[in-house]
Parts: sequence; structure tokens; C-alpha cells
Amino acid sequence: MSKLLKKFVPLFNRVLVEKAAVETKTASGILLPESAQKALNEGKIVAVGAGGRAPDGSRITMDLKVGDTVLLPEYGGQKVKLDDAEYMLFNDSDILGVLENN
Repeated sequence: MSKLLKKFVPLFNRVLVEKAAVETKTASGILLPESAQKALNEGKIVAVGAGGRAPDGSRITMDLKVGDTVLLPEYGGQKVKLDDAEYMLFNDSDILGVLENN
């Protein structure tokens, strides 16, 4: 993890997500052309904001935490480039769900 990423803290109810890498090979070792590769709509949360504010001024806590694997919307988010790595910045309400390991 880069030093810059350790210093970056999203504001309010935003989360910084590292998108999952697209598979370029099948299980049997066949290389897939770009046209056959599926874009994955999942990623790992690398930074979380402190949470939003309710109308009365109290803090709304975040349900998401660093390390969660999440399902992302097909469109949306803001691209952020930190230390030559690309991340996506989302509002917590844009995240579709958390993927749990069984």
C-alpha cells in the first residue's frame, strides 16, 4: 500500500474502492481476447469516510469498512488516480451490497 493511499481519507459518506482485476485467462489456460473479457462489478474497499450527517447534526455511521468486498453499480463513481494506481470513489449509498465469504 502506498504512502499516499494511507494519507487519503474520503470525506463524509464516501468510500474508495479498488476494482477487481479482469480475468484474462480461462481456468484451462486459454488467453481471452479483450472483446470476450467481462468487466467485473466488484471491488475491495481501501478507505472509508467518517460518515454523513443527519439533519439534527449527529453523525450517521458507515456500514462499510476497509477490506470489505463489495458489489458495484455498472456505471457511476469517480475515477481517482493515486501513485499510478486507479481507484473509484463512491457514495456509500451507491454500493449495491457486501460479498461475504462462506
